[in-house]
Amino acid sequence: MKNIAFYIASRYLISKKGNTAVTFITWLAVGAMSVAVTAMFVIISVFSGLEDFNKDLVKDLHADLTIKSASGKVLKGTHKILSALKKNPEVAAFSRVIEEKVYINFNGKGDIAFLRGVDSAYAKVNPIHQSVGYGVYPDFVFNDEVLMENSLNLRLSVPVHTESEKDFATLYMPKPGKGLINKEEDIYNRKNIFVTGIFPGKEQLNNYIIAPIGLSEELLTLPKNSAYTIVIKLKNPEKANEVRDDLMNVLDKNISISTKSEENAAFWKMINTEKLFIYLIFGLVIFITTFNLAGAIIILQLDKREQARSLVSLGFPMSHLRKTYFYTGLLIVVAGIISGLVLGTLLCLFQEYTGIFKVVEDLPFPIRIEWKNYVIVSGTAFVFGLLISWFFSKISKGYITKS
Repeated sequence: MKNIAFYIASRYLISKKGNTAVTFITWLAVGAMSVAVTAMFVIISVFSGLEDFNKDLVKDLHADLTIKSASGKVLKGTHKILSALKKNPEVAAFSRVIEEKVYINFNGKGDIAFLRGVDSAYAKVNPIHQSVGYGVYPDFVFNDEVLMENSLNLRLSVPVHTESEKDFATLYMPKPGKGLINKEEDIYNRKNIFVTGIFPGKEQLNNYIIAPIGLSEELLTLPKNSAYTIVIKLKNPEKANEVRDDLMNVLDKNISISTKSEENAAFWKMINTEKLFIYLIFGLVIFITTFNLAGAIIILQLDKREQARSLVSLGFPMSHLRKTYFYTGLLIVVAGIISGLVLGTLLCLFQEYTGIFKVVEDLPFPIRIEWKNYVIVSGTAFVFGLLISWFFSKISKGYITKS
């Protein structure tokens, strides 16, 4: 008696005999659940792939640790900070950085850019030299040699790696101070620059110019060895919090030290919020889909009403009859989940190996298949299916007692 309810439920689902309309509605419920599960699995896998894609975009945007001034832009006591970093065994490399907006002009074309002045050790912290698409990375022998972001260079049409002075662009930095302006030189500092190479900004470094830090110091009239920030690469990035605490104990309290995740906090909050909303939307789709399951259970109860009466008259408990319809609903849900996950996996693998669906012309939708996606999707569908099956199996007595 213990397994009869499940056996009858399985026969209701897979039996080839009986009402064709009931069979069609039952398998329609399976198909609807399968499509909803497939869609949710594919979308969540795409967002997992986008998460990896975004990590790749910003991985070099921020260092493992970043030291800033707690008040003002310019770091104070840089000699003490640099000395502490040299003594710390967990620090692999570090670099002084001065970043400021600047106006750039070439042959009458002008634009606002971000000038990031760095020292020669910067490439050890951020391997941006590896992404140079044309030309070469500056050798930091001269302060006027710079690396320019691709889209900025396209707009200004600055020649790359030429030795003619007419091919130099000019940077303008407003001078701080008060008083009357008597001549042009009182308004801004300016320096000519020579573009040695081009790098792709990947939307995170658009309009950037990477230059020797000496150029930034000259334009901003700052003393030697100045810095707005000091970026740090660790031997083991997993120890970022531990190294930060060690440095805070050694250095003055007028600085702040942030990890890579803290520097990217707003960005990842946005990504996670989008992922949550997508999950809620497709969770709602699955919930609506389960009403097909409710319809299948009700139609099945009406169609099998005479058989149910016969079973009850032969001593089959009403509780087991309810379990029969409950198990039928669960079998429909499980069949939909399994087929949906299989179909979703095949679609994801197809996209992963062919890249046929693209975000833009040269960028296919990224995909990452991971076990937690299976858990999230199947768990969501199963919980909704469980509730619907339980609720509508409870009303079976009403259909049986009706004439």
